[in-house]
Amino acid sequence: MARLLRELLRPDALLPETGDPDALVELTRALAATAADPADPACAAHLNVPSLAVATAADLAVAALNPSLDSWDQAPGGTEIETAVLRLLAETVGFECPDAARGVFTTGGTESNLMALLLARDAVLAREFALQGGGAIPAEAAGRLRIFCSTAAHFSLARAAAVLGLGSHAVVPIEVADDGAMDPRLLDWSLADARTGGLVPCCVVATAGTTDRGAVDPLRTVAAVARRHGVPLHVDAAYGGGALFSRALAPLLDGLGLADTVSLDLHKLGWQPVAAGVLLAAEAATLSPLEQRVAYLNPADDEEAGYTSLLGRSLRTTRRPDAFKVAVTLRSLGRAGLGSMVDRCHELARHAARVIAAEPRLELVAQPVLTTVLFRYLPELGLAAAVADESGPDDVDLVNAELRRMLLANGTAVVGRTELPGAGGGVRLKLTLLNPHSTEADLDRLLALVVAAGAAVEHERAGRAGADQHRPSKTQEKPA
Repeated sequence: MARLLRELLRPDALLPETGDPDALVELTRALAATAADPADPACAAHLNVPSLAVATAADLAVAALNPSLDSWDQAPGGTEIETAVLRLLAETVGFECPDAARGVFTTGGTESNLMALLLARDAVLAREFALQGGGAIPAEAAGRLRIFCSTAAHFSLARAAAVLGLGSHAVVPIEVADDGAMDPRLLDWSLADARTGGLVPCCVVATAGTTDRGAVDPLRTVAAVARRHGVPLHVDAAYGGGALFSRALAPLLDGLGLADTVSLDLHKLGWQPVAAGVLLAAEAATLSPLEQRVAYLNPADDEEAGYTSLLGRSLRTTRRPDAFKVAVTLRSLGRAGLGSMVDRCHELARHAARVIAAEPRLELVAQPVLTTVLFRYLPELGLAAAVADESGPDDVDLVNAELRRMLLANGTAVVGRTELPGAGGGVRLKLTLLNPHSTEADLDRLLALVVAAGAAVEHERAGRAGADQHRPSKTQEKPA
């Protein structure tokens, strides 16, 4: 890929003395030729979707108009559209009083989680340490604030804790049950132990759709535990939030509306071009730490006159109206249209699981909850023994890792890879199925490619092991 792009990306080609009228065509062709295409059924590794055409067209309209939401006079329509879309999403999430809710569009789950933890941190500092106005963390609070989430929660939580001055050690991992969801009893005990040990629980983060398994924490029970301990609850529904559009899968998110804050990513199970993240707060006051008054953007008298500003709801200043493409999509497809796409991807995941379970050379981890499927390739016993002589006890992991790279290097398929913890863990392959236009036959072909690549890798490794066994020792004497 680098070689194909090298000539186009030379400094004198990127910034020539005189402009190149063919630059758009040449660079667009180069980008397309070297891109992983999420619309290809064999591209099934990550939470990256083929964008809806109507959403892509809406995004182009935004790019052409180029409004910014940091002041009302730059984006009157965009301000109203974002407010309306967020109100609808607050109702969809199940907040008790959607009219009292507030929110903001973000770049994705990472920014949403950062904001949620920032708001939770500032709330606990105000409540327990009387700190107001975004001051520095007081000495009596330093090193004591803790965030509780499952061991399968998104890595961005630890990063956010570090950015917020809490330190990544502030994240307390709660073990998950066999289904990959948080165990509420362990959460309850951990919160109690924290208080007993002089620590200050800052936030509980539940996950609705873990990245690997798609597991959903028991939201209603987790909410009850958090409420009993007086700790704010944030739900990271960046992946699983799209299940709200499906009548069949929406019950998985029972209790979502009990959260104080919720993150969604409509560039996942919403099929939007990046970015279309959302942070919702059940109460407007939750966002108050973000409030800013800037004379040239949102003077108080403008606000009093009805010129609403969204500046105090975001970490960013200049901000494009990403809500527009979402509004166009919601109106174009309706709940039934989006729901059918979610259901179709879930059906594809269940089909893949059935094929994997029926194939002797593949091993299924668990039935899919949403649209991800975890599995691994199992080498043949004879060849596995030969490979084990070369690579030791982790030969199955090595074969699975290498077969994935073989598929990628050959341009055959993009399959995901992760690792499960514990004694029975190790490398697993992952299908993340977010293309509702894929077919069962497409998945059959993709899994057949995985099996063929696995066989090729283990034969190659066994051949190398055999060659090493028969290679003369460097200290062996030459025959007379």
